[in-house]
Amino acid sequence: MLGGLAALAAGPAFAASARPPRSGSRVHADDFRHGLDQWALEAEKPAKVTVQDGVLDIDAPAGLTLWFRPELISPVMIRYQAQAISAGGPNDRVSDLNAFWMARDAGGGSPLATPRTGAFADYDTLKTYYVGQGGNGNTSTRFRRYVGRPGDRPLLPQHDHTAADEMLVANRWRTVRLVADGGLIQYWNDGRKLFELDDAQPYARGWFGLRTTFSHLRVRRFGVFALA
Repeated sequence: MLGGLAALAAGPAFAASARPPRSGSRVHADDFRHGLDQWALEAEKPAKVTVQDGVLDIDAPAGLTLWFRPELISPVMIRYQAQAISAGGPNDRVSDLNAFWMARDAGGGSPLATPRTGAFADYDTLKTYYVGQGGNGNTSTRFRRYVGRPGDRPLLPQHDHTAADEMLVANRWRTVRLVADGGLIQYWNDGRKLFELDDAQPYARGWFGLRTTFSHLRVRRFGVFALA
């Protein structure tokens, strides 16, 4: 764990930004009107994952990851809108709008080459960036840089947030932006930067995965953009 944390702190300085980076050309997209061929599902228990009228609906009783199949290469921004549903359903818990990005297996291969059960611990062997917004029943929002070791999920104190205004709001669409621009790694929510990392050993290419557990989420307007 210490080695991973040291790598985070040792990188070159960069200018803190008040606005998300400008996106350039769109390199991937899904309007959620043509099925789920671009995605691979890993679910700990049977889940209902559907697309209709431009919206991806994820109704999950336990851990679930939905991987976007194309590999992504930095500098890149992943952008989408997401909503945590509270409408009386059995999984409408308003929790865990989560994501992996630039993810690879510890050995360097695609996470899709070794399917996982959907249980959270199965992903410890990835090298990836991860944000869990509104985790633990909508009480925590955390950023982690996974280092590919089972049982080791490094968490810096400044990346463990509990402020109420960084949690989820039921039935509200919010715009998420995930940035990997060389060593500059960011997580934006509704135009507000919640996390920024200067990574001396950045993960420059890998895969994106939507992640949740025991929740009901909707996602729309998914796109991946080269950075201008």
